[in-house]
Amino acid sequence: MRHAPLPFDFAAPSSEIASWLIGLTLLVDGVGGRIVETEAYDREDPASHSFAGPNPRNASMFGPPGRAYVYRSYGIHWCLNFVCREAGHGAGVLIRAIEPKVGLETMRERRGLRDERLLCAGPGRVGQALAITRAHDGLRLDRPPFRLLPAKEPVEVVAGPRIGISKGRDVPWRFGLRGSRFLSRPFPRGEISS
Repeated sequence: MRHAPLPFDFAAPSSEIASWLIGLTLLVDGVGGRIVETEAYDREDPASHSFAGPNPRNASMFGPPGRAYVYRSYGIHWCLNFVCREAGHGAGVLIRAIEPKVGLETMRERRGLRDERLLCAGPGRVGQALAITRAHDGLRLDRPPFRLLPAKEPVEVVAGPRIGISKGRDVPWRFGLRGSRFLSRPFPRGEISS
């Protein structure tokens, strides 16, 4: 069975990968849509799960690039990250929001709501809509159930401070699709084009 190559080298810095992912299509078992918001994290970053070094929870973040790192947030939501940099480094990109495009009814059933804008607007919502669980942790992104497809058209990416964290808040490592109504939260005025 042939596998689709990843659209770029995940061994690059997480801030570059986070920007490059905007506009790509992410499918998990054939359900998903266009990535419209991401956040980058790196081992030198005090907001990163990898900052204190490897442990059983974050082990996949230190694994080879181009794999999933999945963790549970607040004991409720599964969150999907893509591992970056070389093995052993500890960097990743959180998928914060997607524009739902494929499998809308499936996502609506999983989320228990009809509003398309809210199906995947936030990392916990993305996890629920795509049925992400700990079983996805460490899986390769170039193999089923994952599929990453290149953007069909050029996109304008904006950057700003990350949200929902207490450390490293001023680092402009949150990236989004300019003007998207599917973001988890609008970017502040004065956003940076990347």
